[in-house]
Amino acid sequence: MGLLWLSTVPPTNAAVAQIFGVAHLSMLGGFVFFSHQIGSFLGVWLGGVLYDSTGSYDLVWYIAIALGVLAALLNLPIKEAAIVRSPAPQAA
Repeated sequence: MGLLWLSTVPPTNAAVAQIFGVAHLSMLGGFVFFSHQIGSFLGVWLGGVLYDSTGSYDLVWYIAIALGVLAALLNLPIKEAAIVRSPAPQAA
């Protein structure tokens, strides 16, 4: 866990920088990292709630599998291509 828990930060920051530029990368990267932490908390907490209510982690596994399949299906139509930007105006 210690070696891998931040392994998504460089590619995520690269994607944010490619889409939004580097002017506000620290703020946007922080927001993305914070939202990952909120999602992680909610996943663990809701897993505990489901375990307490059902006495098993089976439902948690089924939901995790369904969300993984849904994420894969939602990403299938994405066509990666370079972002076309208009040229910056020239200073006089």
